[in-house]
Amino acid sequence: MHIHRACTSILSQLAELTVQIHEQDFIKPSDNLSQSTIGQHIRHTLEFFICFENGYQQGVINYDKRAHDKLIETDKYTALSSINRIHDFIVALQEKDLNLEVGYDLSKEEFTTIRTTATRELVYNIEHAVHHMAIMKIGVREVAPYINLPKDFGVAASTIRYKEMASVTH
Repeated sequence: MHIHRACTSILSQLAELTVQIHEQDFIKPSDNLSQSTIGQHIRHTLEFFICFENGYQQGVINYDKRAHDKLIETDKYTALSSINRIHDFIVALQEKDLNLEVGYDLSKEEFTTIRTTATRELVYNIEHAVHHMAIMKIGVREVAPYINLPKDFGVAASTIRYKEMASVTH
């Protein structure tokens, strides 16, 4: 399925960034990212996939119940291990009906349940990852300019197609 390939490509790009970045730069606060780090953005992105993976097994996904695992955001090797495990989960992913719990009431932890599917949640995770990769790119340029990111790192597929069409017509 092309959606699985798109996702594994994104995970590969995240892995390549994580391999290339020096450990001290993985945890270096970025002025351009309001003092957050590349490691924090990678952890945040991966934890959505982890919530998806855990919820897939249980039949109920809740992205609000993330672990905020400090080890993923401070140890690039733990982050790489997580990326590899998520990759294996995505490769083996089968379609399945699921429930998504969402909660937007700031005064209490109350959730509404929405029916969804594994494919829909995979698409959501791809879009979420691309968004955070665009943010990471800004931070990488500041704290780790030695990293040569792919030109489409953090760019939506629709934007890539649009730019390709525009360059053909001009």
